[in-house]
Amino acid sequence: MEEWKEYKLGEVASLSTGFPFKGEKYSKEGVRVVRGDNITIGELRWPSEKDKRWNEPFDRSEEFSLHDSDIVIGMDGSRVGYNRAQIKKEDLPLLIAQRVACIRNNEKSLQSFLYYQIFSNRFLSYIRNIQTGSAIPHVSLKQIGDFTISLPPLDIQCHIASILSSLDDKIAVNKKICKNLEAQAQALFKHWFVDFAPFKDGKFVESELGLIPEGWRVGKFGEVAELRKPSIKPQDNILYTHYSIPTFDNNKMPSMDEGSTIKSNKFGISDGAVLLSKLNPSTKRIWYTGNVPKDSVSSTEFLPFYSKNNKFTPFIYCYLNCDINYREIANGAKGTTNSHQRIDANSIMTRGLAYSEEAIRKFCDCCQNFMEMILEANQESLRLSTLRDTLLPKLMSGEIKVNEIAL
Repeated sequence: MEEWKEYKLGEVASLSTGFPFKGEKYSKEGVRVVRGDNITIGELRWPSEKDKRWNEPFDRSEEFSLHDSDIVIGMDGSRVGYNRAQIKKEDLPLLIAQRVACIRNNEKSLQSFLYYQIFSNRFLSYIRNIQTGSAIPHVSLKQIGDFTISLPPLDIQCHIASILSSLDDKIAVNKKICKNLEAQAQALFKHWFVDFAPFKDGKFVESELGLIPEGWRVGKFGEVAELRKPSIKPQDNILYTHYSIPTFDNNKMPSMDEGSTIKSNKFGISDGAVLLSKLNPSTKRIWYTGNVPKDSVSSTEFLPFYSKNNKFTPFIYCYLNCDINYREIANGAKGTTNSHQRIDANSIMTRGLAYSEEAIRKFCDCCQNFMEMILEANQESLRLSTLRDTLLPKLMSGEIKVNEIAL
């Protein structure tokens, strides 16, 4: 450990915050502005209502422009500490707004090494302990800069970052695989149940939902799916598999948390759950759990849907994930502003549905392989992220030497 030295973050990186752009002058054209609302867990998000751009003359653009690999942290809100991301080359150009922190390494550090320090649970715990404000938690730039880190020589920093990034690269590949598989599953669903292409040579009849294949019925989504929400108060002596929204947003599968750390009521979930987040519907969050371990719970911000006969799960997943259906579901959310809107479960269960059980069964046979591949990729990402999160604090502290790692 002689080679390792302890520093404050502000000693090994430059810290800055953004410009106070006037909200009324934002435009739909121009350079995107990164505000706190655009930073989520590990990535930037740009739903239409949060995509703010600056198209006015601005002589300080060089000072307030973000660079490739910059680390940005939202300094306000209920997820302060969680909401941090790294800028990618394809994101640029970007300007940075006030109350967003930017971290950029200096000659003592590597940006890739700082990235893993900032994305560690230790940083999250630090922010949670020093944040101020009860209604809207916030942190200052000085508080972020006071975060202490252990720093080895540059060559060791490079080696450590390389080990951890190799795991993240594999997780990113799995994420792309899942995105591609989900797109294929969506296309297949639309082909069958929106365009009715496999049935185009047969007879169609009028219905309250428009023309549908003869022999199909018009019913409700609740005829093929059910919503199960058994409330569970976690016990301190049980280790739960916890399906949580921050966990999924961080591109992982469920996290294992001590029962003593899960104080509020949760929903007990069983095999074959399709979890739909009812929070902030402008961002679609839908996950398939597959077979779950004993003592599995989910956040109550999920709506856990199940196939009524346990055979239609691919249909349930694809129906909810279909962009056309989800857009209508999200448009029916209740609440005054997007951040406070919630998807209404009853409005989903009572949605009109044209179907035949035979068609759903054949579709599920075609789609089952997609579901299994998505689940397999997600489970591998869970193993990789667990390995990364186990190695990260040990490598960052020097407890494990880089020459002891063989991936």
